[in-house]
Amino acid sequence: MGSAADKAKGLANEAVGNVKQGVGKMTGSRKLEAEGKVQELKGEGQQAMGKAKEAVKKAANL
Repeated sequence: MGSAADKAKGLANEAVGNVKQGVGKMTGSRKLEAEGKVQELKGEGQQAMGKAKEAVKKAANL
């Protein structure tokens, strides 16, 4: 997967994770809240991977 795709997937996972956390808080579902946090962290990791790939690509072109 390319850096842009990683970043996009990461943003989507973060957004869905945040929504899950909010719904979990509103409904009192600790499970849904936890799932949301995990998904948010996964998204952050995917974005970091995308940024790292981009940095490596730029460094290789120097």
